[in-house]
Amino acid sequence: MHVDKQVCGLGPDSEYVELAVEVFAMLADATRVRIILALRRAGELSVNHLAGTVDKSSAGVSQHLAKLRMARMVSTRREGTTVFYRLTDEHASQLVIDAVKQAEHVLGQPSHHAPEQPPA
Repeated sequence: MHVDKQVCGLGPDSEYVELAVEVFAMLADATRVRIILALRRAGELSVNHLAGTVDKSSAGVSQHLAKLRMARMVSTRREGTTVFYRLTDEHASQLVIDAVKQAEHVLGQPSHHAPEQPPA
């Protein structure tokens, strides 16, 4: 086995670079980022509940969820006539978390580096 052989796809010549760009493009929308954060917090939500949480119309949220579902970032579960959405795995959520942390640095307010406060 060659020591310099790429095993995991993290090199600059990786076949996954273009696909990674598509992932970032999918997440380059504030509503989709809010949906992912809401699902991260709640675990599973219906379209109507998500719409209220992200302050958008149910139709608009449904369109965003369809895109996220096609990208395999969310999956569904049906209960009667209600469809519940959840994150497929932790990776999209982690990308959003890292992006928010980077945004905090850009603003000079990285709260994730603040020392923990002792319980009162």
